[in-house]
Amino acid sequence: MHIDSTLTQIAIVVTAALAGGIILERFKQPAILGYILAGVFLGPSCFGFIENKEAIYDLADLGVLMLLFVVGMELSLRPFVNIWTVAVGCVALQVVGGLAIAFPLAHFFHWPLNLTLLLAFVFALSSTAVAVKMLDTIGELKTGTGRLTIGVLVAQDLAIVPMILIIRGLQPGGEFNLTIMLLKILISLGLLAVLVWYLSRKERIRLPFLTQVAGHVDLTPLMGLAFCFGASAIAGLSGLSAAYGAFLAGLIMGNSHERQVFIEKMTPIYSVLMMIFFLSIGLLLNVNFIWENLGKVLMILVFITLGKTALNISILHLLRQPWTKSFLSGVVLGQLGEFSFLLATVGEEVGIVTQYGTNLIVSLTVLSLALSPIWLATAKRLHDIAPRRTTSFMKLLNLLFGREFLFLQRIYKKCKQGLSRRANLPD
Repeated sequence: MHIDSTLTQIAIVVTAALAGGIILERFKQPAILGYILAGVFLGPSCFGFIENKEAIYDLADLGVLMLLFVVGMELSLRPFVNIWTVAVGCVALQVVGGLAIAFPLAHFFHWPLNLTLLLAFVFALSSTAVAVKMLDTIGELKTGTGRLTIGVLVAQDLAIVPMILIIRGLQPGGEFNLTIMLLKILISLGLLAVLVWYLSRKERIRLPFLTQVAGHVDLTPLMGLAFCFGASAIAGLSGLSAAYGAFLAGLIMGNSHERQVFIEKMTPIYSVLMMIFFLSIGLLLNVNFIWENLGKVLMILVFITLGKTALNISILHLLRQPWTKSFLSGVVLGQLGEFSFLLATVGEEVGIVTQYGTNLIVSLTVLSLALSPIWLATAKRLHDIAPRRTTSFMKLLNLLFGREFLFLQRIYKKCKQGLSRRANLPD
């Protein structure tokens, strides 16, 4: 069904996405899953209401900038500074683990090196929106486990900048200058480190141009948008990343005296742009691609989900976190993140990723996010057994999945007994 009116398309998209978000929230699941499902149903893979997706993708890019801007504004620097060594070390090991997951798959499926490296970055990232929702649902958002998980998520968001710079540096046919690329990465990380150090030492900073508009209903959100997009433009023109500029702008504004006012005024704009961002992921999902490559996609998804969860748990315990905290945080971080879409887009722009690679990344991301209810159930069990102070990994596994193991064991014994009786029956 084709609809000509752009306004009608927008009305259908917004209504369907809102309905999907409300339904998923009623089932205590992240609203973003409803937005993605609305995009899948309205996109070319199903009903085909929306065929021209370029305008929505442009708005989705603004949603990415707003996401990082709000992450920067809401980041509490002092708690993050206290755990930054664990968070940064965890992300570094996650990238290494992503490479360890990607290279065997690349060898098996004959993927090129550039696609393998991009997929390794994708595997290392988790969904901030889903993880925060899971922590809030199980009441762990303000606990030590919640702070640890949020710290890792923030470090992953920061890692987007060097990832994008590396991907752009691998552009086929272009001049790959390792020195320039490393210089850009060092400048971006160095500037960020200095800014975090400076802001964490001061109570609040006062920005005169924010003070002048903070009490104005119309100018307050516009000034916030101008600050976000202006910093993004400067960072992009400097050869760094627009997303990096948005995060720095949020970090500065989040440590100003007017922080709470701007968060309240900009939340509605942020919510709309984020809805469009996740909706665009659903629109980009190619259901026919999943069906034609169902076995491959499911095998990779299982390999990634189990491998990533086990990797997160092992890394956090290696960094001297207790088993219970490591297990809960590792499960919450077990899905792929929304920035996979951004990395796939950048890879396609520079020619690293073909349409096949984009379809694969988007399919894996959407299916991984769709598995979050299962992971949420696991996280709830972990939350319930946390007071028992479990120190043994095997004991923790037994407490978590002992009922399922016993059920499977009983089925196995019954099947074995049935086969034995059949074998003993006379012909």
